[in-house]
Amino acid sequence: MTNEALREEMVSICRRMNTSDINQGTAGNLSVRSGDGFLITPSSMPYDVMTPDDIVEMDFDGTYVGGRPSSEWRFHRDILRAREDINVVLHCHSVYATTLACHHKTIPAFHYMTGVAGGTTIRCARYATFGTQALSDAALEALEGRLACLLGQHGQISLGASLEAALWLAIEVETLSRMYVQALALGEPPVLPDDEMERVIAQMKRMSYGFGPEAEGSNDVARPRGRS
Repeated sequence: MTNEALREEMVSICRRMNTSDINQGTAGNLSVRSGDGFLITPSSMPYDVMTPDDIVEMDFDGTYVGGRPSSEWRFHRDILRAREDINVVLHCHSVYATTLACHHKTIPAFHYMTGVAGGTTIRCARYATFGTQALSDAALEALEGRLACLLGQHGQISLGASLEAALWLAIEVETLSRMYVQALALGEPPVLPDDEMERVIAQMKRMSYGFGPEAEGSNDVARPRGRS
């Protein structure tokens, strides 16, 4: 994808962050790997007025071309540099995920879909001042072996191989957060054991969550009509 196409898709994804209610106002930011560096949303600019030309081009040494980058550029830079398996970092202040983050609550395997973040939990990073190296360090720690985390008293981060994948995961993290907050109203919910979550995660990888073969060991297999 060309640099210009990436910029246009970033603007589209940012606006969808707002319409999907995972972001409000000028909160949140988005980056995508591009060439030897990355593209990132500008600082303090509402998504509904942002254009592809406003997207900032950065190198991993912290230099940039264009307007001022998001104040959170450090954790975008550090995550993209540390995680060659992903290309996109999406950060937002979605309401339910942030509610849990305000209590420094890690999301346990209360529901099998917790596994979409790559592990048995969605961790909450320790609090650090926004825009600092300390916050970047805390995020990297919470994201080890994961595709998403909460940020203590701040919000959430979701990662993806593509912009669409990162947006999908951020919405899923917010959905899980809402479910967990509501489940807590009835008391601490039971948690699925690690061995079951390992099976769930393996099946998600095998099936690309809904787009692959039937679960291993199935006796009743879906198949195209006319095939035995």
